[in-house]
Amino acid sequence: MSEFAGKLIGIIGAGATGRAAGPVLSRQGARLRIYDARPATELTAAVEALAPIAELRLGDPHYAGIEECDLIVPSPGVRQEDPALQAAVRRGTPVLSEIEIAYRIAKAPIVAVTGTNGKTTTVFMAAAVLEAGGLPVQIAGNVLAGGFQVPLIQAAETHPADGWIVAEISSFQLEWVEHFRPKIAVITNVTADHLDRHGTVEAYVEAKANLLRAQGPGDWTVLNLDNPATRGLTDRARGTLLRFSRSPLTDFGAWAETVEGGRCLFGRIDSVGFCNITADELRVPGEHTVENALAAILVGLAAGVAPERIGDALRIFAGVPDRLESVAVIDGVEYVNNTMCTNVDAAVQSIRAYDRPVVVIAGGKDKGLDFDPLGQTIAERAKSLVAIGHDGPRIADAARRHGFTQIRHAASMRDAVRTAAEEAAPGDVVLLAPACASFDWYTSFEARGRDFKEQVAALADERAATLESVD
Repeated sequence: MSEFAGKLIGIIGAGATGRAAGPVLSRQGARLRIYDARPATELTAAVEALAPIAELRLGDPHYAGIEECDLIVPSPGVRQEDPALQAAVRRGTPVLSEIEIAYRIAKAPIVAVTGTNGKTTTVFMAAAVLEAGGLPVQIAGNVLAGGFQVPLIQAAETHPADGWIVAEISSFQLEWVEHFRPKIAVITNVTADHLDRHGTVEAYVEAKANLLRAQGPGDWTVLNLDNPATRGLTDRARGTLLRFSRSPLTDFGAWAETVEGGRCLFGRIDSVGFCNITADELRVPGEHTVENALAAILVGLAAGVAPERIGDALRIFAGVPDRLESVAVIDGVEYVNNTMCTNVDAAVQSIRAYDRPVVVIAGGKDKGLDFDPLGQTIAERAKSLVAIGHDGPRIADAARRHGFTQIRHAASMRDAVRTAAEEAAPGDVVLLAPACASFDWYTSFEARGRDFKEQVAALADERAATLESVD
């Protein structure tokens, strides 16, 4: 019998969390009460899906009666300091995230990937490596797979024991874990992000470190040696520690090393190391891609995938939508969609990924970050900046402080793409690297990326029509 059978479980959030966790917990035999501060009129789809299996208490920001619940499952959007959650902690009522519930019901081992940047690409790379080894794989968590999102709790319920689940995990989800124990835990890097939620970088690092705390013998811990924050977590590893670095290592792990003029990617978890792919063979540019590939190599080796299969998978990996996604080449200018770049470090890395002139489109809704490093990188590496959104002017100011003057502003994505096209010459890159959240103009970073791609397509059509008229 399920440990949740017969319990009254309060789920806070009738949106994604409620619609994912509710049906699964109902099938586990739980009684459900779902809370949301929004009224039913704003939650039509959720009401339709959840009303048959749960008691709905909507439109009440105080969650009346939640103290009657045996267990509370909050949406990741609910802050840890929320009075209802803190009251539950004081009275001893368990508060567990959706991923904790998922772990407890999962049959398949879980590869859990977190970090500030590179999570999604590492998830897809790791999944490709496991699939190349003939293993059944389900991509889950905070990532779109095949055009839709599979919450970890849903994958945990259905994926077979002989397969693997590869999941992207956020710091918000890790705030309420207890026994969450991934078979392979990967932290790609930790740099300043989500300070509007966590308050300090130190608190953000601690949230990420929760990925490791329940691991033990028989598990694997994959950490980035080149990132100071993740390097500082090596003594927190309770599984077998596997480090990766863009510089040579002398023990177990994965690394890049120049051999006979080529930059080879090595991996080793026992006495034998291997290399059958070079950095030049990776199809997505940038040093961050090298790091993601090294992490994926270690996931594959830990799961028992043959080295030659790992190399084959990485060699054909073409990238992920919204992450340095090459959209089109128009009049010799390449247009690249990196809408997932929602923090300063990601923007810096994406600009540095190119050795050609770059016209940067940046801006959106700030998350409490310091734009100075981005301003410096723009001054050093960019040809022009097109500032957009609520905090685009702040990015422009940061670039000016470093002596950069080739700055223009745009009031819409349509204007931004056309302004960038005016700034670019054949051989250049127009790069959408927002360094911000999307919530000033859009409902999600995916919506921002779609708009960028639609505007690039419209630009291509306009250029083609102009050529036809000339002919």
